[in-house]
Amino acid sequence: MRWEAFLAQVRERGEYASAPEAERAARVVLALLGAHLVGTERAELAACLPETFELILLNPLPAVEPLDPERFVRATAAWIEGATEETAKWDVGAVLSVVADAAGEDLMRRVLLQLPPDYDLLFGRPRRV
Repeated sequence: MRWEAFLAQVRERGEYASAPEAERAARVVLALLGAHLVGTERAELAACLPETFELILLNPLPAVEPLDPERFVRATAAWIEGATEETAKWDVGAVLSVVADAAGEDLMRRVLLQLPPDYDLLFGRPRRV
């Protein structure tokens, strides 16, 4: 996916007033996500993203412990100036839903297997029962 297309989708879904706002959210969310993924899935997911975001996803050190979805949102809020947990939830959903679209169903299924339960909701992909 190209940079402009990725950011345009994040901006639209997040209803951001500017591209820099969308980019800021994408950088934070992808860095946090990258710390929670390993192996082939992380590399394959990164390859679906524009180069700058690919590097952001690949570069973080692994998380010491996995964050459940609620803590992931709180961590996002802590890294985005002026964010609250509510606005961070919006940021996470905007970015991760675009990532999920870029990745496709098979890769997303494998990515979600690496993450704690209920991350499917953050990606806008509720698991079917």
